[in-house]
Amino acid sequence: MNTAGYLSRLGLSHLLHAPTSADNLRALHVAHIEKVSYEALEIWLGRTTTVDPVESAERIIRGRGGYCYHLNGAFSELLRALGYDVTRHVGGVQNRGAEPGITANHLVLTVRGLPSEENPGGEWLVDVGLGDALHAPLPLVAGAYRQGPFEFALRPSELAPGGWRFEHDPAGSFQGMDFDPAPTDMSAFVEMHRQLTTSPTSGFVRTAAILRRDAYGADVLRGLVLSRLGGSAHSVTLDGAPDYFAALADIFLLPLDDVSAEEKEKLWRKVNDAHEAWLAGDPS
Repeated sequence: MNTAGYLSRLGLSHLLHAPTSADNLRALHVAHIEKVSYEALEIWLGRTTTVDPVESAERIIRGRGGYCYHLNGAFSELLRALGYDVTRHVGGVQNRGAEPGITANHLVLTVRGLPSEENPGGEWLVDVGLGDALHAPLPLVAGAYRQGPFEFALRPSELAPGGWRFEHDPAGSFQGMDFDPAPTDMSAFVEMHRQLTTSPTSGFVRTAAILRRDAYGADVLRGLVLSRLGGSAHSVTLDGAPDYFAALADIFLLPLDDVSAEEKEKLWRKVNDAHEAWLAGDPS
């Protein structure tokens, strides 16, 4: 993997030969969250992706993002290259109103061996693939945690002995996430990745969603509806392709330099058509 290129993308080239530490892990996590958006536009562009972490890292280095398998997969490879003791786990994100389950619809990371004043045990929940949730790593210790306007909770999972349950803030896009304590490899996510990128019932297929977290909240673009979560929450509907692509570039740091003009036109038509269909089916 192009470790130097990845760190350059994050604006952290000085960490290439830095020692592993809780402070440096936090810096890597925060930079990744703020500079690499959660997005699945490859689906809407008709491009096939895999869960291979090196492939995901290369796409991130080129200025794109991804969803959890891509973001956490690539980030785990970066952390390993830098000497961190990182473990991948099978997780399950619970949408609001759904039943909790460890369904492999989410890849989770933990990092060990980094004690700090805040976390003497030195084990951390690391997750750059939860969209509008974590901004920085959380100590893997049961309790309540505030990051910016959002309050989270960690507790032992009721689904997996030895596992953990993450509870999102009520203002967030999902209810919670459970994960199994056992280590796993990327093969555990291949089938679910296929479903999430191809099934007509997949949220990624139904809605072109992009999210980016910062210290003060999160920006969310679902179709053509741009929302701000946290603080003075608000939303606006984007009017036209210029506004849509300007939002991608300026707010989500996605200039789409790897997308041709023809592909952008097709993407806009698909997103706009989906938005119009959503409006037509909206009972309000």
